[in-house]
Amino acid sequence: MFNPSQEDVRRFFCSVYAKSRDGQPMDAMETLAGQWIAEHPEYHGDLQDEAAAIGRIYPSDTGQTNPFLHLSMHLSISEQSSIDQPRGIRQAIELLAHKNQSLHTAHHAAMECLGRMLWESQRAGRPPDGNAYIACVQRHATRD
Repeated sequence: MFNPSQEDVRRFFCSVYAKSRDGQPMDAMETLAGQWIAEHPEYHGDLQDEAAAIGRIYPSDTGQTNPFLHLSMHLSISEQSSIDQPRGIRQAIELLAHKNQSLHTAHHAAMECLGRMLWESQRAGRPPDGNAYIACVQRHATRD
């Protein structure tokens, strides 16, 4: 199983930003990451300086979003949807995207669900509950 360090993740996103900015070729994962980076111009400053990015801290109590966590969640949700794992997530994301007329907005709502699932799993010391995650995304899709 692939388990990148925080530094690996930050280097990856900074590298993708540089390649995208410079028009360099990218592999499939880099291309997907580049698309999400393009959706978030507010993070471009964080991605410009790899050395600074590696050492930067994003305390949760400041209300500042960690762009590397945010972009990683976009990639995770994209991958989950592409392989429909957990089973049913693809349809839930598609319904949410249709409702919002935006895959980007759908991902942001799904991130709330994904974050909650992971937090509850860690707090309880048990595996993540994919069914609860999907149900949460479906609730977002069916809310008025």
